Amino acid sequence: MPLVVLVVMPVAVGIAAALVLRDIRRASLAAALVSTAVLYACLHALNRGGEWTALATFMVSPLTLAFALAAVLTVLGHGHLHPRHRH
Repeated sequence: MPLVVLVVMPVAVGIAAALVLRDIRRASLAAALVSTAVLYACLHALNRGGEWTALATFMVSPLTLAFALAAVLTVLGHGHLHPRHRH
């Protein structure tokens, strides 16, 4: 389950944001906000014993942000593997 919440979910959010918005700035902002909100919701829903807090979400959110933004950049062609050449 942690793999789904920390890796698969942000990648899916990033891909969806890129396909829906088609603009790098808006898609990046949307992916960052939505992935963090979904991470918080998942941790809150899965936290039956009360061990996880908002601080825990804050500490693991950079991982989900990185995956979401990498997905946006890859889908829109601005990733490391797709260099853009200006003429």
